Amino acid sequence: MSKGRLEAFSDGVFAVIITIMVLDMKIPRGADLQALKSVIPVFLCYVLSYLYVGIYWNNHHHLLHATERVTGGILWANLFLLFCLSLAPFTTAWMGENNYAPLPVAVYGVMLLFAGLAYFILTKSLIAHHGNSSLLARSIGNDWKGTTSVLVYALAIPIAFVKPALACACYTLVAVMWLIPDPRIEKHVNA
Repeated sequence: MSKGRLEAFSDGVFAVIITIMVLDMKIPRGADLQALKSVIPVFLCYVLSYLYVGIYWNNHHHLLHATERVTGGILWANLFLLFCLSLAPFTTAWMGENNYAPLPVAVYGVMLLFAGLAYFILTKSLIAHHGNSSLLARSIGNDWKGTTSVLVYALAIPIAFVKPALACACYTLVAVMWLIPDPRIEKHVNA
């Protein structure tokens, strides 16, 4: 079946996730810098989550650009990814509102871990459908960034219970790693 509906639906869900995250941010009580200081933790969590949702949207776009068609299984794999990412507003708000307490930081990491695993499943489902010699498979290659991301999340979750700031630094490091452009798919598609 065509990939058009999957792309349109996914784009809509990404937009709703970002909208919910920004609507979860509370207006500061007061009109001075001290009032703004009270919302800094929530704002920083929002920035990190916005980056993550943007990174997933960007990579999802490139992944589907190299995709010719989808199956029912691929639709479910995509829904699993969107479900995991739809938890971002909740985990973001919980972590920010509680000043990076250990459990919310760990739960945020669990959301990132499951999103990473879901993206891996989606990628593998698409490659299995299109074949190992397909443009998509050649574009993805060994996916060292995806594997590294999942490993860092898995390590950061238990660290969150001891040093939440270090776990947040791990989450930020992975986001920065993905902000560095990854031309694999574009290079193969444009060739």
